[in-house]
Amino acid sequence: TEFGDMRAAYDALPTDMKAQLEGLRVHHSIAHSRQILGFEFSQQEQENLKGAIHPLIRTLPRSQRKSLYVAAHASRILDWPIPEGRLLLRDLMEHATQPQFVYRHEWRDHDLVMWDNR
Repeated sequence: TEFGDMRAAYDALPTDMKAQLEGLRVHHSIAHSRQILGFEFSQQEQENLKGAIHPLIRTLPRSQRKSLYVAAHASRILDWPIPEGRLLLRDLMEHATQPQFVYRHEWRDHDLVMWDNR
C-alpha cells in the first residue's frame, strides 16, 4: 500500500507554480478514473456519478499547512480548456508521486496504519 504526502509535494513546488495553482478548483469523478482504465458507463450511471468540485490546494484546518488535492479521479480544472487542465493535472500527479513523497507500507500481521486523508 502506498500513501502520497501531498503536503510535502506542495511544499516542493516552485513559488510561481504555487501562485498559479492558488484558487483553482478541480472536478473529481470516479467515472473519469475508471474510463481511463477502459470501463464503460451507461448514461444513467454517468448521471449518478457526477462527481464533486474541490479546491486544488487545500489548507489543513489545525496546522494551516497547504497541500495538493489531486488524484486519479481529478478529471478537469474548472474554467480551463480541458487539454491544458489535464496536462497540468498530469504534471502535478507525476510530481506528487515521486519516491520522496510516497510512503510504501509492507504489510505484516497485526499492522495498523493511520492516515490523515484530508
